[in-house]
Amino acid sequence: MKTAHADCDAPTTIAGRPLEGVLVLDFSQFLAGPSCCLRLADLGAEVIKVERPQGGDLSRRLYLADQAFGGDSALFHTINRNKQSFAADLKDPVDLARVKALIRQADVMVHNFRPGVMDRLGLDYATVAELNPRLVYAAITGYGTRGPWRNKPGQDLLVQAMSGLAWLSGDATQGPVPMGVSIADLMAGAQLCQGVLALLVRRARTGRGGRVDVSLFESAMDMQFEQFTAFLNGDGQQPPRDTVNNASVYIGAPYGIYRTADSYLAVAMTAIDRLGALIGCEALCQYTDPQRWFAERSAIKSVLAAHLALQPTAHWLAILEPADIWCAEVFTWPQLVASEGFAALAMTQEIHNEEHGALTTTRCPIRVDGAPLTHPRGAPTLGRDTEQILHRFALDAPGEST
Repeated sequence: MKTAHADCDAPTTIAGRPLEGVLVLDFSQFLAGPSCCLRLADLGAEVIKVERPQGGDLSRRLYLADQAFGGDSALFHTINRNKQSFAADLKDPVDLARVKALIRQADVMVHNFRPGVMDRLGLDYATVAELNPRLVYAAITGYGTRGPWRNKPGQDLLVQAMSGLAWLSGDATQGPVPMGVSIADLMAGAQLCQGVLALLVRRARTGRGGRVDVSLFESAMDMQFEQFTAFLNGDGQQPPRDTVNNASVYIGAPYGIYRTADSYLAVAMTAIDRLGALIGCEALCQYTDPQRWFAERSAIKSVLAAHLALQPTAHWLAILEPADIWCAEVFTWPQLVASEGFAALAMTQEIHNEEHGALTTTRCPIRVDGAPLTHPRGAPTLGRDTEQILHRFALDAPGEST
């Protein structure tokens, strides 16, 4: 579904993007590393995706909703748009020499291999830093490079499970509930991007490159800093989820999502007695002591849930929004894309493949100088740019392939 752009939302040109002239080599696969490199590409960097000649990035075959585009998964295209593809077998001496020659000319390289893999390939940080002391070397692992978990598979659902994240969602009557998005992957990619940008700033001052490492697990823990800090400074017990409309283990009523007569309404932090007066619920007006709002949250929420179910969502919004009560209708995606607010943000764009046409996806959420960062170029077919890159960077020239 296409979304109209506002008149002031002309996309920034490549020449106007802050990372213009920065060359990034993306050795990563699946989501975390590629999402970091996608953001760098959105910001203007030239990203060359280094892939195995046979099969390439494994996410080319990771299908969501059985959706394919140009022979690869639609997922691959959404997270690898605006990149080039250079096919190289890192176990082949000739290809490895070409890759090392490319590294000598790069600004950033990103990988998400398990600890030890790049060492065996001869692309560990110490070796690469000798090739190019100005290079920013960025790596994502599942659980860091040390300790008993270092070789565990770094997969999003597994990290949500081990980090305790899955125990924050759902009601007390449920088991652990994972988030419905690959949150650990995407947060790790965002953290790595921040680290890369910081080292590029330092290099501009000192001329020195460096290494930045993040892990899915550490990113998942950082994402829980509010709740986990409360746990660390509390009684050491797992915080209980609420039995009614749980949305936070440490926030009192009314915080949660409630069924109305026709849909759902989210209600955030607000005074219970004032809320009761606004919606005409006398039982809630009795809760004047804020300390009761957490201690008795299940009872309060039960009363509120029964009352909100009596009228449609629009009825409650008409009362609560003018009173500046923090609340919102719970949208489905069809409702969201049909809304004026979503249209005003112009959050979608079309990307194009020279052989297979257009695909609608999200755009970069960052605006630079007031303009959103969009680009029509889709993800590359495997090895599409190999010959052009070999020629452009003189990778077979004497002295470069040894």
